[in-house]
Amino acid sequence: MQIVSRSPATGQTLASYDGHGPGEMEQRLAAAALAFQTWRRSRFFDRAVVLGRAAEFLRHDANNHARLIANEMGKPICQARAEVEKCATVLDFYCEHAQGFLAQKQVETEARRSFVRCDPLGPVLAVMPWNFPYWQVFRFAAPALMAGNVGLLKHSSNVPGCALAIERLLLKAGLPHGVFQTLLISGSQAETLIADPRIAAVTLTGSETAGMAVGSAAGRALKKSVLELGGSDPFIVLGDADLDAAARTAALSRTINSGQSCIAAKRFIAVDSVHDEFVRKLEAALASLKMGDPLEEATDIGPLARADLRQELHDQVERTVAEGARLELGGQIPQGPGNFYPPTLLTRVEPHMAAAREETFGPVAPVLRVKDEAEAIDVANATRFGLGATIFSASGSRAAELASHLDVGTVFVNGMVKSDPRLPFGGVKLSGYGRELGEEGLKEFVNIKSVWMG
Repeated sequence: MQIVSRSPATGQTLASYDGHGPGEMEQRLAAAALAFQTWRRSRFFDRAVVLGRAAEFLRHDANNHARLIANEMGKPICQARAEVEKCATVLDFYCEHAQGFLAQKQVETEARRSFVRCDPLGPVLAVMPWNFPYWQVFRFAAPALMAGNVGLLKHSSNVPGCALAIERLLLKAGLPHGVFQTLLISGSQAETLIADPRIAAVTLTGSETAGMAVGSAAGRALKKSVLELGGSDPFIVLGDADLDAAARTAALSRTINSGQSCIAAKRFIAVDSVHDEFVRKLEAALASLKMGDPLEEATDIGPLARADLRQELHDQVERTVAEGARLELGGQIPQGPGNFYPPTLLTRVEPHMAAAREETFGPVAPVLRVKDEAEAIDVANATRFGLGATIFSASGSRAAELASHLDVGTVFVNGMVKSDPRLPFGGVKLSGYGRELGEEGLKEFVNIKSVWMG
């Protein structure tokens, strides 16, 4: 099996890699199982030394890592550099906090002594997506490795260079052989691998379809799984919102990573009293963004990762317009090479239309008008997804109250939804289950063990 990496900006082949066959996959799995027996007994201090060194290497070589991300999946170089820094930050965070989060906890019972401890599970298979090819991996790896687990990465097939670069980086930082390995395998091979008794757990970030396949395979094998899937995040603008700040944030949230983010704002819900002015400001903010070569520092929006993804996005726009929405900006596939798609604004969107009902993975902003905040909450929750949400309002107390009524895993008030190592992250409904990051994410892949001593 050949895995080919192509530039989404030019369509040119960047590199070709030999996939791992059954023999190589078995060797790597055996190495992971063996490495776990030693790594699980290592001290937190020693793990932190290695992962702290990996953070240093990321920062020292940030430009080269960023260029690899930009070339392989099309992320604008300035955003790719920020992604690399965020990976270093999550490593630093767990190096500092993992031991405290996992500390043994005494519990008063009738026993002479009782306590709860957290022990690692074993090899964890991570099935990761292309849109944040470094961050998604380190978001899993930093807590899992600091907890004493070992990792096997099945990355998306269009970012094999990133997957191999991460493996090399961690080995260079001093991670023992077998503690973190990249598997160049297909999705079907990954599903087969889940059934292997040496795999202790699986985590996936990706589509609903991939989540159902991996979750089903994990369920059949009675393996712990964490799934972070798609989203159609509502961005609610109330009547007392700062519209300039709301429009700026909306434009950034919809177009960061060229709109290819699970937690990007995807449905803009404005109450009637401010709808028209918000739309004018949002259109101006979107129109000001520069689309172009992802390697240029001034570029705001690069190409979409693949041609089929661009066509799917364009189909969603065309279906939404055919259903009665108005195209205010963009909405046309540009001429020339690359998978570019311009910032696109749709108004007169209703909840049943394609751009409001489906996840749009690109720089397309549908705006829905509602009469009041009660209807805004109803419309926001009228989706099969439940990942994140944004509320813009001058009343913090009111926004906090409304946040309690949103069926999502994360709510940001007067700010763009983003993942943060200090906070647990994940979704409900068809956006998945389980949590990453924070103390809660660290404990997803540990055995919470009670010890009673009479």
